[in-house]
Amino acid sequence: MTRPAASRAVTALARVRKICLALPETSERLSHGAPTFFVGSKPTFLMFAENHHGDGRLAIWCAAPDGAQEALVAADPERFFRPPYVGYRGWIGVRLERPDWKLVEGIIEDAYRRVAPPKFIALLDAR
Repeated sequence: MTRPAASRAVTALARVRKICLALPETSERLSHGAPTFFVGSKPTFLMFAENHHGDGRLAIWCAAPDGAQEALVAADPERFFRPPYVGYRGWIGVRLERPDWKLVEGIIEDAYRRVAPPKFIALLDAR
């Protein structure tokens, strides 16, 4: 039996929130109506998107290393996509309907590393 979409979204957001807020000096607040995660009060490293403008996706949009967006979308277009608004900056969209949480955790850490200042990355590396 498949869980209802709302239940999947709540569960996915809880998991994403736990991963993001475990990173040094992160915060969460709504931005453009979506749960969004920041290093300190800024910059943004991840947005949680549930059916954004009716696209039917449960996903995260996050900062990504140079070239990652193109490589991931080409390798697995069912899982990865170029998100609206931030895709032109190289951000990656990751579908969460059937997530590989180990992979998602690595992508979230990469997003954090992409925008965090060196002192926070050093805190992460010291763990």
